[in-house]
Amino acid sequence: MTRRRRGEPPRSRLQAVREELVHTQDHVVRYFLTRGPQIGVAVASESALHIMISRWENGHVDVTEPGYQRLFREVYGRSNEELGFPPEVLNQSAEELRDRLVVARNIDTATLDLFQRQVNDLRSSDHRFGAVVVLDNLNSLVRQIEEVRVFSVSTQHRERLAKILTDARTLAGWTALDRGSQLQAWQYHEAAKVSAREANSPSLLAHAAAQQAVILLDIGEPASAVELLEFARHVAENRAPVLLQCWLAAAHGEGLAAAGRGDESMHAYDDASSLLPTNPVDPELPFLLLNDSQLVRWRGNALLRLGDPDAITQLEAAVRDLVRPGLSAVRGLTNTYTDLAFAYAAAGDSRGAMDYARQARQLAKRIGSDRQRQRLASLELPGPRGPGVT
Repeated sequence: MTRRRRGEPPRSRLQAVREELVHTQDHVVRYFLTRGPQIGVAVASESALHIMISRWENGHVDVTEPGYQRLFREVYGRSNEELGFPPEVLNQSAEELRDRLVVARNIDTATLDLFQRQVNDLRSSDHRFGAVVVLDNLNSLVRQIEEVRVFSVSTQHRERLAKILTDARTLAGWTALDRGSQLQAWQYHEAAKVSAREANSPSLLAHAAAQQAVILLDIGEPASAVELLEFARHVAENRAPVLLQCWLAAAHGEGLAAAGRGDESMHAYDDASSLLPTNPVDPELPFLLLNDSQLVRWRGNALLRLGDPDAITQLEAAVRDLVRPGLSAVRGLTNTYTDLAFAYAAAGDSRGAMDYARQARQLAKRIGSDRQRQRLASLELPGPRGPGVT
């Protein structure tokens, strides 16, 4: 099997489209194996499909079978011409459209509820185990919901599908960020903002925009992040539940801290604390995990960004709550351990920094958090061992 050299252009349109959509060959193979039997297309075995897709993408052979061409059109959402296939036959194209319309027409409330449960289940898995076991499943689910929505003509169903799709896309974007793929995370959040607008949901739009701002913080664009966070708070003002407005205020505080605007950052956290409901659980906002301890952790992160030594006190107070039995926010605990490693290093305590870095690395490895591993790789320890030693 011939491999492309780094920097070499795609060898076929088929390969270029897959890479543009950030799909893996594994994802395409799983789609073929699942979707093929549903539409009466006989497909090869899993191992054979891997070889066939590589040969098609490398241009060694052409995709000549109509069934495989259809599966490629479905999984990528592109025409024959865009994929480098011969032009579609009009009757075949019309028949395929009718098939997809029939599938979308058969979607009912029970199916929509199932889609939402699948998103919620994946969110629970993400909280407990991290992105390592979730992202591929989310990619497949997003694609499935997108296909149904595109061919649905029911206004009521389309709006509900758009809400579920937005939820799934923001979760997929967040897990992609944790896996270290900022570009894929950005694309997912950009798509989430589009579906949030179709869903007529200021809450979902504000949430997607605020999460997207975190990507900007990660790549060193704090001014742009603050601008996006201000947009999110404006969208949600007087139109979103108070729990979301609380979460947005805290997110804004993080962005302001990254931009070096300390007083404004602390004011934002004061706003968040005043807005936090007595019961910080809203069934309409399953994507929000927020309580007093989460706000303390978030404020501690802001203090760390601002170089304030009180960051350690805040972050360790948050850890004591995060390690309580039954609490499953493993990513939050990993982030906090990482923050504490940097806070202790900034305070000149090499032993404390190494201890928290060790715990953070163990959790990051367990949940597949490339984002935190990349942060820890830049940790510089104080003391006689010298900077740069980790």
